[in-house]
Amino acid sequence: MRVPLSWLREYVDVPADATADDVLAALVSVGFEEEDVHRFELEGPIVVGEVKEFTPEPQSNGKTIRWCQVDVGEEHGGVRGIVCGAGNFFEGDKVVVTLPGSVLPGPFPIAARKTYGHVSDGMIASAKELGLGSEHSGILRLVDLGIDAPVGSDAIALLGLDDIAVEINVTPDRGYALSLRGVAREYSHATGAVFRDPGAGHDAARDRTPQGFPITVDDVAPIRGRVGASQFVARIVRDVDPSRPTPPWMITRLSLAGIRSLGVLIDITNYVMLELGQPIHGYDLDRLQGGITVRRATVGEKLETLDGQVRTLHDEDLLITDESGPIGLAGVMGGGPTEMSDATRNVLIEAATFDQVSIARTARRHKLPSEASRRFERGVDPLVAFVAAERVASLMVELAGGSLDTEVGGSLAETFARDAIVLPSGFVSGLIGVEYTDDEVERALRLIGCTVERRETGWSVVAPSWRPDLTDKWTLAEEVARIEGYDRIPSVLPTPPSGRGLTSAQQGRRRVSNTLAAAGFVETPSFPFTTAEQNDLHGSPSGETLPSVKLANPLDGLAPFLRRSLVPGLLQVAHRNLSRGIVDLALFEAGTVFLPKPGVQYGTASVPPLAVRPDAATLTALDASIPPQRRHVAVLLTGNLVPKQPGQAAVAADLADAVDAVRILAGAAGVDVELVQAQRAALHPGRTARVRVAGADVGYVGELLPTVAAGADLPGRVLVAELDLDALLESAQNRVVVASLSGFPAATQDVSVVVPVGTAAGDVRAALLEGGAPLIEGARLVDDYRGTGVAGGTKSLTFALRFRAADRTLTAAEASDAKLAGVAVAAERFGAALRDGEQSAGAEVPGR
Repeated sequence: MRVPLSWLREYVDVPADATADDVLAALVSVGFEEEDVHRFELEGPIVVGEVKEFTPEPQSNGKTIRWCQVDVGEEHGGVRGIVCGAGNFFEGDKVVVTLPGSVLPGPFPIAARKTYGHVSDGMIASAKELGLGSEHSGILRLVDLGIDAPVGSDAIALLGLDDIAVEINVTPDRGYALSLRGVAREYSHATGAVFRDPGAGHDAARDRTPQGFPITVDDVAPIRGRVGASQFVARIVRDVDPSRPTPPWMITRLSLAGIRSLGVLIDITNYVMLELGQPIHGYDLDRLQGGITVRRATVGEKLETLDGQVRTLHDEDLLITDESGPIGLAGVMGGGPTEMSDATRNVLIEAATFDQVSIARTARRHKLPSEASRRFERGVDPLVAFVAAERVASLMVELAGGSLDTEVGGSLAETFARDAIVLPSGFVSGLIGVEYTDDEVERALRLIGCTVERRETGWSVVAPSWRPDLTDKWTLAEEVARIEGYDRIPSVLPTPPSGRGLTSAQQGRRRVSNTLAAAGFVETPSFPFTTAEQNDLHGSPSGETLPSVKLANPLDGLAPFLRRSLVPGLLQVAHRNLSRGIVDLALFEAGTVFLPKPGVQYGTASVPPLAVRPDAATLTALDASIPPQRRHVAVLLTGNLVPKQPGQAAVAADLADAVDAVRILAGAAGVDVELVQAQRAALHPGRTARVRVAGADVGYVGELLPTVAAGADLPGRVLVAELDLDALLESAQNRVVVASLSGFPAATQDVSVVVPVGTAAGDVRAALLEGGAPLIEGARLVDDYRGTGVAGGTKSLTFALRFRAADRTLTAAEASDAKLAGVAVAAERFGAALRDGEQSAGAEVPGR
């Protein structure tokens, strides 16, 4: 909300020497947020000049300029020669002259310069150049504004261009502050300055019997049982002159408030809306057919709104209609056929109170936010409509030369009244944490306009009509805290109760993400939306079509499905980075995937009403209507893992690095994983493995097929892994690991065994660990050799073994015996044999 200070001073006593920062500080103290300060960005000398004479001079380019002699006053150099391209002024006209040294918005500095064969000693300004509107077809003639000022006088002050506006952010619950009336009241609360309510008075108008122009409210399908229009006030002004100029003071205030001038009739309605917070609409009375009816739209009805758009209406839309049909979207925007124009002579003024929910839904449904809907959806004072209609009518009589009909048109659908709120003694202090006296509580509530009645156990409070947000004792307590000052509320760090904090699952998810980040991966959250093709390719092992959740109203029509895998999102992120020259990537994401079960219909539960807490049965039905959502974690590697540098060749990421990432995140989750060679539709058949924990599949790791990588516009090798993070953490919770650290040194040996080429290295490792127990502590594959010296159809697997005892230092013989026991198990299961040259006892390898 932009608030011109000259306008604010009409309703509250702002000190003459108060700056914009002073006003903002006062408003911030009562809960508003400071946004900006707006000025006309003009610097003088800008003065009133009189055109003494001019000479038209045709130019070779077809344009005719005027060489003018303009009197700007003796104190500014008397008569000056000025070149002007406009032709809408006459000798004797008084105009606005920007003299050399002045600056117009832009900034556009003015200087004497040679043009069209003359030295132009200044410039005659248009309204647009001064920031007074969008009119730029000709210069600004003061006679059009009804102004006759002395030559040489300051035009900036004359036109109100020295005014300043402060801008504050108004939260949705404080719609009353979208008006000068509301902001002035709040400034009064902050400073104690005297407030003069522009919405007071005209009480007699509320008592006048509706007559004359017929108004009907016929809402047969109210939303939530609330009639769309609780009241509708109309006034008729006849014989207006829409060609009359809008006064400069009104134009400058509207401009500073962010609204451009559109002619005196529309300017008046906008001015009163800003002044009182009541949206106003004016109709060309002669274009109306019969009376006005407020009703809901019927399916298929159409309306051309003021922006020129023909809109298909919804049966929830609240309409203003006459006998011809819809003439306006109530509370949002009027219709084109009945709008006020330069030909309007008789005006019907509408000031109504519309239902907040109805207006909010209509504005969002048609993507048509307006200044009117912004106020109605936040709540407009239902008692100000009468005052606003009278105010618009009086201004049209004063500024547009009209005459007010004595008859009143209006329809009241309901009588406005607010229920009393019981506020117990001590409640405010207990909630806010500040000891407020009873007098302070009463004073604060009366100050904001509440009617307060003292009771034995507290107060009975009736909130004012302009505060629909005050509905219970909690909102009243917040108002007391705001008025008495937030600075009174102490800053106290709460002490958390023991036993609280992150759950074990939350700790596990955080630990996995932190570990991957520490290992050099970058977390890149992505949107959970994808295509059916990507879901089939990455969301199922063999690429078959599995059920996916399709959104009814997707953000992107090309990606209407919820993801079954995190990999498509990582591929998009990788492509975006590669397109910007970042070619070495190690990415990960931890997020939710959506895995509906075949044959189950989801989303069938009815949505409970917003104002009622759902019961247990309703919550159970809602949960059942949602597909399973598992948390996964996925990684992607492409490019170089180690960049080229002095003394170090580049090291490209390969499958071993993706496997290492799987082991890293499994270790962070607290589980041991097993890799088993497998196949997936999107992955290279010889470079893919299933990841297993305790015999159950929890994910996969592998290299993308070159065709899949190319389809994602990713050159080179792309390694991916995706694991079910929930399954990892659930497995970790089921494990009880209690181990002591031995203080004795480890013995290390290598072993090379020859096995059939189809034997998995992981199975051989498991056999070595089983046979070498309890002395063997670890086994790591260090070589897989196939070639000279190894029989065809076999391979040589070399493992680095580590042995340790809890109670002694092992000898080399003890380590060798444990190693051979492991080899014996491998021989029994897979026909493993020690490779030629392998020592039966083995040699201790220190430091491995």
